[in-house]
Amino acid sequence: MSFCPVPVEQQPVNEYQELTKSWFFQWVTLPKSKFISKLIGVWSLSLLLTAPISSASFPPQEQIVAFLLASALGSNLFVAFVIVRLYLGWQYIGDRLKKTKIVYEESSWYDGQVWEKPLEIYNRDKLIFNYQVEPVLKRLKKSSFLLIGIMVSGIFSFILL
Repeated sequence: MSFCPVPVEQQPVNEYQELTKSWFFQWVTLPKSKFISKLIGVWSLSLLLTAPISSASFPPQEQIVAFLLASALGSNLFVAFVIVRLYLGWQYIGDRLKKTKIVYEESSWYDGQVWEKPLEIYNRDKLIFNYQVEPVLKRLKKSSFLLIGIMVSGIFSFILL
């Protein structure tokens, strides 16, 4: 292996390993049922915030369906924020793994440097991207499309009220 001037914590493979150990970012690597349960947990907890706000506009005693739809749609926004954050984190690591050149900082003085990966490191990083990161990104894309579908049907239901 050739010399790598990139600080250890800024090397894409190490950034990937840190991401997989992260409490939040590892959610998407869990089995499908556990990942869905995490998103349902976010949705449920956000109901604690969205339900009182919805009740101000749609009193539950008078407009129960509108109240429930507004609360659910509001909670879906929180789930959307979580999915977007997960996607952005994994996409950042994926981009660094796919690139042939790495931008890094040697010190805290914002003295950006560029290092070109040797072929063996580039191939290793590309394999990690193809077999570890890309499936995660695909799962997040599918999740976001599903959530968009749910939100659009909720909005149409709300309009039809």
